[in-house]
Amino acid sequence: MSTTVEAEATEGGTVNDGNLKTAQAQTFKKGFCSVRHGLALIVHLCNFSISTQRINMSIALPAMVNNTAPPTLLNASIERPPTESQDNWNETLKEVKAVAALYDWSPEIQGIILSSPNYISFLAPIPCGYVAEMFGVKYLISAGLLITSVLDLFIPQAADTGVTLLIVLRIIQGTVQVIILTSQYSIWTRWAPPLERSQLITISVSGSVLGSCITLFIGGFLCQNLGWPYTFYIFGAIGCLCSFLWFAFVYDDPMNHPFISTSEKEYIISSLAQEDSPPGWSLPIKPVIKSLPLWSILVFSFTEDWHCFVMASYTPTYISSVLKVNIRDSGILSALPYLSGCICIVLGGLLADFLLSRNILRLNTIRKLFTLMGVFIPSTLCVCLFWVRSSFSATMTFLILSFAFKSLAQSGALINFMDIAPRHGALLRGVSQIFTYLAGAFSPTVAGFLISQDSEFGWRNVFLLSFAMSMAGLVFYLIFGQAEVQDWAKQTFTYF
Repeated sequence: MSTTVEAEATEGGTVNDGNLKTAQAQTFKKGFCSVRHGLALIVHLCNFSISTQRINMSIALPAMVNNTAPPTLLNASIERPPTESQDNWNETLKEVKAVAALYDWSPEIQGIILSSPNYISFLAPIPCGYVAEMFGVKYLISAGLLITSVLDLFIPQAADTGVTLLIVLRIIQGTVQVIILTSQYSIWTRWAPPLERSQLITISVSGSVLGSCITLFIGGFLCQNLGWPYTFYIFGAIGCLCSFLWFAFVYDDPMNHPFISTSEKEYIISSLAQEDSPPGWSLPIKPVIKSLPLWSILVFSFTEDWHCFVMASYTPTYISSVLKVNIRDSGILSALPYLSGCICIVLGGLLADFLLSRNILRLNTIRKLFTLMGVFIPSTLCVCLFWVRSSFSATMTFLILSFAFKSLAQSGALINFMDIAPRHGALLRGVSQIFTYLAGAFSPTVAGFLISQDSEFGWRNVFLLSFAMSMAGLVFYLIFGQAEVQDWAKQTFTYF
């Protein structure tokens, strides 16, 4: 498949400059009604489903744990919502206990449960990247999405059986989810014109943020009124439906899509051909290992995702324990930061493509500027959470702004591998996923340990560690990051 687009561009898609401009103009007039934007929406729904299954444990866990009283306040008076009270909290716990089983799990065990999907996930990206490039993603992702969704339906039964089975099931589920999240990037090596790459990928990736937002928003309501198992039943069923949608409407490349127009097909193929980096699965090992621009992305992926996994795993717990709100309100409040992130991630992609298409900023400048804003501002806001914990309104404001600015990094370093080696998009995404899920395997576990060891300063230590990690990754990327196609990404026959 590495020469598919080259051959198609040569045999059937070659156009002169005038025809290319005509096709480009016709395609731009279609705007978001184009097939490639429809594809981005389907990938968005796929990521939405995966995200709901990854975050539902975070909102369900406070309801699953056998606590009979709210956690002790950290020696501070808290501004609470006007409807909140101690009696409300106790009533909520009684309701939860009535509709679902509760478990006596320590903070360390809870950290392990939250981290478990990432324990062996870092082994999956590389081989699945090769499989996606060689055989396509239509069947790979539809089957994977169905498997992980069915597993989600069985999580309540696994929890009843024992924590060991629950952890094993989540490990398998997490590995399958990584295969899905990694494989989908090979779609964009054949579907995303360079000038639209940021917006198409951010539209699809925003599904992950929206999924987290929706899960948190209604998860607390489900836990309190129907019981925590329904957070797994409902989102598992949605994932099954999304797997059939993917199978029916997604095609690996524009040439095989039955509904795409000739002008859009020619525009996509010609744009990718001009980039001189056709899709392929063979990787030149030695130049890749020596590539500092690639290493800057990998190091950044580890440090940034350390912070992301901590916030995704512990935001509901932080709001519930420190701000002393009940499970339902904790879910709603936890959803607000994700809502701001979902909106800003799409706006960030559109802004990045606007700045590039109008030649206002160079691509390298855009990537580093968005990365700087997407790391420094939210990391600073999060590290300040400990010192504003006595104020409900200040805490929520900081969380919402933090997630909003953090989404800008998706148009920065987190998409940068598509700039330096677009033909190896899925493979390099797989490599970066290794670092991502290594961070995911350790960060919630370390956070749980820090919180359990020091009830007063545990959260402060968690935020300070995340801040230090984020700053180290940011500095490394700003020094060594680039946005030009690397020479090793243009090679066709030399790999060692």
